[in-house]
Amino acid sequence: MSKIRVILIEDHDLTRIGIRTSLEQREEVEFLGEAVDAKQGLALIEEKQPDVAIVDIGLPDMDGIELTTHFKQAQAENEALQKVKILILTLQDSEEYVLAAFAAGADSYCMKDISFDLLLEALRVTKEGSSWIDPAIARLVISKAKTITPQQEEEVNTRQISASEPEYEQLMEAYPLTERELEVLQLIVEGASNAEIAEKLYITVGTVKTHVRNILNKLCADDRTQAAVRALRSGLVG
Repeated sequence: MSKIRVILIEDHDLTRIGIRTSLEQREEVEFLGEAVDAKQGLALIEEKQPDVAIVDIGLPDMDGIELTTHFKQAQAENEALQKVKILILTLQDSEEYVLAAFAAGADSYCMKDISFDLLLEALRVTKEGSSWIDPAIARLVISKAKTITPQQEEEVNTRQISASEPEYEQLMEAYPLTERELEVLQLIVEGASNAEIAEKLYITVGTVKTHVRNILNKLCADDRTQAAVRALRSGLVG
């Protein structure tokens, strides 16, 4: 198996040193370098062309969301950057940025207090082209969506829908989710297991599995995590 080529963009010294040290100790990771702000980070991404760039959401010169937006624009114009994935790190008190991070097009999302083993798993999944979303972040998104004002909701929905890839929108129009599938999808985004979904919706686990399979097919998602990301980006849930 080829190593996961990683760079880290993080301004907090202790956090950066801790993550870097942990990454350097793992044989499956090739640590390519680090940056302390977005400007350095964007230059490092272009220079090193890693598999995954771990990006702190709270950088001093521009936040991780803006960095992601700038990178996605550069990626569209530079074929050499096509394989690079962005993994956003965020704190619990940064939930106001989570929806914007989805809209910016980052590939995966982790809480900063994630265990290193889970971070490593997130890196593996992200490198392979799938999305990894921390269940805690999904809950933050849902919690935030329930407390925003109608004007904010309109702005958020607009950003989410505009960030949805055209082919996903076409798929949703061609294969719309049923009301029950939307209920199951909402619970998937909140991190519920099949058993928990069955209990909350008063249906059998077998029925839940059927709904999940239909949802994955309609969203062209490889797994529940990817389905959750696409649902949040497109505004299907929330």
